[in-house]
Amino acid sequence: MSLLQFFIAVDVTVVNVALPSIGAEFGVGGHTLTWVVVGYTVTGGGMLMLGGRLGDLLGRRQVLLLGTSLFGAASLLAGLAPSYSLLVVARLAQGAGEAIALPAAMATIVLLFPEGPRRSRALGVWAAVASCGLVLGFVLSGVITDRLGWRWIFLVSVPFILVVLVASVVLVRRDRPAAGDAAPLDVPGALLLTACPLLFAYGVVEAGEPGTPAWVVVAALAGAVAAAAGFVRVEGRAAHPLVPLRFFTHRTRVTANLTTMLLSGGLSTSFLLFTLYMQDRLGYGPLGAGLTMLPLAVALIGCSLLVPRLLGRWGARACVLAGLGFTGAAMAVIALVAATDTGGAALVPAMLLIAAGMGFGLVGLQYVAVSGVTEEDAGIASGVQRAADQLGGAAGVAVCVGIGFAPALHTRDPFLVATLLATTGLVAGAVLARGLRTRLPTETAAAPVGERVEADGRETTG
Repeated sequence: MSLLQFFIAVDVTVVNVALPSIGAEFGVGGHTLTWVVVGYTVTGGGMLMLGGRLGDLLGRRQVLLLGTSLFGAASLLAGLAPSYSLLVVARLAQGAGEAIALPAAMATIVLLFPEGPRRSRALGVWAAVASCGLVLGFVLSGVITDRLGWRWIFLVSVPFILVVLVASVVLVRRDRPAAGDAAPLDVPGALLLTACPLLFAYGVVEAGEPGTPAWVVVAALAGAVAAAAGFVRVEGRAAHPLVPLRFFTHRTRVTANLTTMLLSGGLSTSFLLFTLYMQDRLGYGPLGAGLTMLPLAVALIGCSLLVPRLLGRWGARACVLAGLGFTGAAMAVIALVAATDTGGAALVPAMLLIAAGMGFGLVGLQYVAVSGVTEEDAGIASGVQRAADQLGGAAGVAVCVGIGFAPALHTRDPFLVATLLATTGLVAGAVLARGLRTRLPTETAAAPVGERVEADGRETTG
């Protein structure tokens, strides 16, 4: 499960450093190239809850194999794409494969480990793998693009995905679908949930492009609002909703998911700002830009090993607030470095702070977001949490970078504008996070006897 998580996380960031090479081969400009990044993230985030529902209704093992197969096939298509349009289609398919596979994988892990220290350690490993995949995506992109060419950033994952498929068949037990598995899927809800962030990102990005008619921007943003309202309406009336509205009556989970969106927006913005500064301002090549991110990866591994231990001592709220604070401090360093042009080495403190922000914030939020889940709603909870993470990151990049680097604001430092917008979101996240109260149960209270997982039609202790 963690190997799958790693390569899916890598594909979120691996294209960033390779974008100039992709644009040069296909003759595509920077504005159009953004969809190689946004298309994958938004499609994956928008369909994640459908993936979670599929796992609950059809069985996690079956859905895991389906999503992993789609992700692997799409990776192969992206690496062999003869045109830019087909590359974008492949990225959309990768996002769909991720959305189907990841909730099933995460729900499997959640149900295997009882709530308490054992689950926190398992989720700590899961979050560490995801975070390292996001960061190492930059490093691998630089090395692979420089030595082998950009196509191999997609092709290199294919054999590992085959390993995941074989291992899943051997190691993951067949589970029994939930009662009522013949219920129809909420396809309209999934389409509206995906359309909303796509239209929002399109409207924000186009707003900063010279020559774009105002009505196009207004129509896109209005469409995003209409899709959001339509989603709530459909979910409220559907006999078998994608996400039952009662799920959002759990105050702690809602707070955790909203905070996740705001924190992920700041983290994703920082990644793109690192890349833009090193390649546009400092003139680094793919290899240099990728290797400069190594301190972040190393520090993140250390934080991810430490945080699960502190989570039991401090509680989720303290860890989340620390993560938000570290990320906000990183934004201040990025703004200062960009304003003074002090060079790439000066970004190392910001990278260390980002590692701490991810390690403390996302692990704590992930634990809270799945607290108290049952066999019936584990997939939904996992899907909502992942959707909040990815959609928050995509929205953060669209708003902070899209507005910060808009031609209309070129009289100001774009890095300053982007970091100010991201910091505003982090402050809002800190206000929300103050309401989190979840603490880990003690080891005694978290004994595995009480946890049960259905496997091959029988109930077995967790």
